[in-house]
Amino acid sequence: MNNVISNVKKYKKECILAPLCKLAEALLELLVPLFVADIINRGVNGNDTRVIITDACIMLGLALFGFGFSILGQFFSAKAATGFSTEVRSELYKKLLSSPLYETDKMGVSTMITRMTSDVNQMQSGLNIALRLLLRSPFVVAGAFVCALLIDAKISLIFLATILVLSLVVVVIMKVTMPKYVETQKYLDDVALSARENLTGVRVIRAFGAENDEIAAYRKKNGVLEKFQNGAGAISSLLNPLTFTIINLAIVALLWGGAIKVNAGTLSQGMTVALYDYMSQILIELVKFANLVVSISRALASAKRVQAALDTDSETENEKRHETSDSYIEFRNVGVKYTDGSVGVKNINFKVNKGDTIGIIGGTGSGKSTIVNLLPRLYDASEGTVFLDGKDVKSYSLKELRKKIGIALQRPAVFKGTIRSNVSPLGDLSDENINAGIEKAQAADVVKAKENGIDSVLEQNGRNLSGGQRQRISVARALAKRPEVLILDDSSSALDYITDLKLRRAIKNSDYPVTTFIVSQRASSVAGADKIIVMDEGEIVGIGTADELRKTCSVFRETEASQMSGEAKK
Repeated sequence: MNNVISNVKKYKKECILAPLCKLAEALLELLVPLFVADIINRGVNGNDTRVIITDACIMLGLALFGFGFSILGQFFSAKAATGFSTEVRSELYKKLLSSPLYETDKMGVSTMITRMTSDVNQMQSGLNIALRLLLRSPFVVAGAFVCALLIDAKISLIFLATILVLSLVVVVIMKVTMPKYVETQKYLDDVALSARENLTGVRVIRAFGAENDEIAAYRKKNGVLEKFQNGAGAISSLLNPLTFTIINLAIVALLWGGAIKVNAGTLSQGMTVALYDYMSQILIELVKFANLVVSISRALASAKRVQAALDTDSETENEKRHETSDSYIEFRNVGVKYTDGSVGVKNINFKVNKGDTIGIIGGTGSGKSTIVNLLPRLYDASEGTVFLDGKDVKSYSLKELRKKIGIALQRPAVFKGTIRSNVSPLGDLSDENINAGIEKAQAADVVKAKENGIDSVLEQNGRNLSGGQRQRISVARALAKRPEVLILDDSSSALDYITDLKLRRAIKNSDYPVTTFIVSQRASSVAGADKIIVMDEGEIVGIGTADELRKTCSVFRETEASQMSGEAKK
């Protein structure tokens, strides 16, 4: 858990000062029973008012200093815990944005959200209480035992036996509960995922009248989570009653033994009261320590999950690569294997001239998107080499590479903000470029329909836009940066055929050469491309123009024929 621990080290000063302040508070607390004993022995029994007043003033001073140290300890522990949690959340967010797409897909967005919220909050709480109690509670327990030993060695054996029994109880419960908390967090992921999916697809659920089925499924998952939470809670809840029971038995034994010694004259009344106070301190601190153990168990379980997220691979920056290509874009013996062993694509070989339009067509899961994701390195090739402008894409820095490439996806990301901020996310584009991108993307009517033009506000996920409008805004975002390479990954699926045609013509007639990849399941969308790549089960089964493929590629012929017959029926 090096990554997690490194964030704690950033608050080294607070992590040292917080326990020291709590230790100072504990030391002062241990002195109080001795003054109480003195008040009883010399003040009350000796009828000495001066002793009572003096000791009372000293105790008041101890209380005030203890309060001050307590406040300082709380402040430093809270500062360290909140700062630590902020750092960890930032690390997780950075990891989420920098991890390869296959890592993000494998882990799941809901899991990452759970780890950034619930898990980090649990770690924050655990660190906060640990800084306050991890040293203080054992110190008070040990100090109370030493004080009891100095008062009466034989009676101190009761203290020793109590501490040993309670320590055993705490260790056993900690070992049993920790794995349960890990399981609980896993089921929390499932519940969060179910909630997220159902909220996203609520319209579909209602359209099919599946509300009751989804509610039942959610209740089932929630029931499993509740079962594990209750299981862990039931075991951890034994700590307090067991602690109180053991302590109360110890107090009975203490008072019994103390009474015998008082009657025998070998122990004063004041010291008996002091022993009782020390036993009470042990009770309070061991109850606190028991709760500390539970919090630390949860925090450690959460820390392991957070560390697992932080241990995922990050995108690699530029590497020294010496291979070159005489083509503008070339895929040379490219293959992709995912971490689970499945094959994305294999044996991909083709060349592209600058300014060409390349269509990629194939069925669902054929590897179309995987190919185009290799150019901006959203995925990295497991084997072979991808070249851009004659250079291996891995020899570019990610910033340099992605500056050259514009991407529009089938499911466009539209963020809460203005049309301007969506088309120019970095805020670095002129109005001229923004409007030019909007015009080419056939989104001018979308902007004109809004009262404030490009400064009109879009809701979260573009809820105040239709599916086709969201896609056009996404394409405008890709075009406004004037990319050398444009990737349209099924980004016109929600557009009508006329708008789709106008979009392709506008891109083709750009005032600068743009190399365009059009990924689509529509044969009509790629028919005018300079070169069409036909994919099937992760392999290229045909390359050529539409006319050439009609003669040589059965997959293309079948695709085109099925779509034409479907349109004819309409």
